Amino acid sequence: MKVLFVAAEVAPFSKTGGLGDVSRALPAALARLGHEVLVVTPRYAQVDPHGLTALGEEVSLRFPFGTVRAPLLESRPSPRHRVVFLENDALYSRTGIYGDADGDYRDNARRFGFLALGALAAAEALKFDADVVHLNDWQTGLAAPALKMAYAERALGHAKCIFTIHNLAYQGLFPASTMAELGLPESLFHPEGLEFYGSVNFLKAGLVYADALTTVSRRYAEEIQTAELGCDLDGLLRARRGVLTGILNGADYQEWDPANDRLIAARYSPDALGGKADCKSALRRHFGLNRPGDRPLFGLVSRLNEQKGIDLLLAALPQMLAQDDLDVVLLGNGERRYEDGLHELARRFPGQVGVQVGFDIRLSHVVEAGSDFFLMPSRYEPCGLNQLYSLRYGTPPIVRATGGLDDTVIDAALPGGTGFKFNDFDVPGLLWAMGEARALYRRPERMLALRVRGMRQNFSWDVSADRYAQLYRHGRTAA
Repeated sequence: MKVLFVAAEVAPFSKTGGLGDVSRALPAALARLGHEVLVVTPRYAQVDPHGLTALGEEVSLRFPFGTVRAPLLESRPSPRHRVVFLENDALYSRTGIYGDADGDYRDNARRFGFLALGALAAAEALKFDADVVHLNDWQTGLAAPALKMAYAERALGHAKCIFTIHNLAYQGLFPASTMAELGLPESLFHPEGLEFYGSVNFLKAGLVYADALTTVSRRYAEEIQTAELGCDLDGLLRARRGVLTGILNGADYQEWDPANDRLIAARYSPDALGGKADCKSALRRHFGLNRPGDRPLFGLVSRLNEQKGIDLLLAALPQMLAQDDLDVVLLGNGERRYEDGLHELARRFPGQVGVQVGFDIRLSHVVEAGSDFFLMPSRYEPCGLNQLYSLRYGTPPIVRATGGLDDTVIDAALPGGTGFKFNDFDVPGLLWAMGEARALYRRPERMLALRVRGMRQNFSWDVSADRYAQLYRHGRTAA
């Protein structure tokens, strides 16, 4: 099959979160299955054009605000896997992908309206007659109605349209005037179309007009049909439940595998775990953790926002740390209040808490490898990737039972356990789970068995890609 894959970010070129990883790994896995995949994404300022090939083709779209042109550049990760960039400095050459320190860019409707429509035009210019158009999140939503209308009588209009929800909370809401600004047909602005409480909702465009909907875990597919996590779209999602599928994201084991990881202090595997102790020592040295004795080390790598449960951690950790028999390292960046809270925690517990604010891919590997347990107390989590990495690194995750965390972690109290789960989003639940982990750490044989079971789990992208290929072919996947 020929798959047109459209996404606002594609690692390693651009990334703010899991979408960038998915947009690199899933097309690559589909290509390994023999499919031809064309990925279309913007060329942001951080993408070096010197490493790309100019294709000699240009997308030109006319809007009421003016004509937007974008030459096409290309990278070829493999013969069947192409990444094509829309180059337009006025729209994309900025310090951030979606915004800067002052917030979201005010012209994001134009920026990502052009991505959605420009991706279809790029495929047509390159004579890529896709069998499937796979759209991802609100930034690409407008492509779904465009396929039904503007491309209905053209080759691309015969493609199946798949729309994947990576996080329902981010919807691309813009004023009603956006319809006229982008030249969108006013016939689409109604409650069964793009209209959403008086605004234009780009995500809703994908939900309404795509042939099939997916999200990134089975549990999250159920959760978004509820009032609690449906973000006011639960009624629409329940109406479309017959075409909604949860397909778990995969882990890129070429990058995340302690047996081959060159970013960590020592390599190790399920059959030879000795190197993990060296990794723990290196992590303790990096953060200046100097309390005596054999102490469990809890790690976190995360965006620092409300979704990730950082408020819960800040409330719970002082009670655990006061007992002075464990250490914690925390890496991430995000909201200032959480960054300040972590720094204050480190000041209160010197030599016991290590904090580094910022994004550091090398250090994230070091934390995964050197920690004994990994903290993911998310308020909600569509899929999550760090728990998958933690399992592979023999670092049992401590997770709230929500979304993909619930789908991928088996509680240690159950047969085949791989980590620790708590249900209620509250401090007692997190304290209980951390207490269970701390107690198990004192039982070396059980701790070793838990580590090894996690390391032997298989959440590779090849498994997930096969399920997507089934969906592309048949409109459904195997259970």
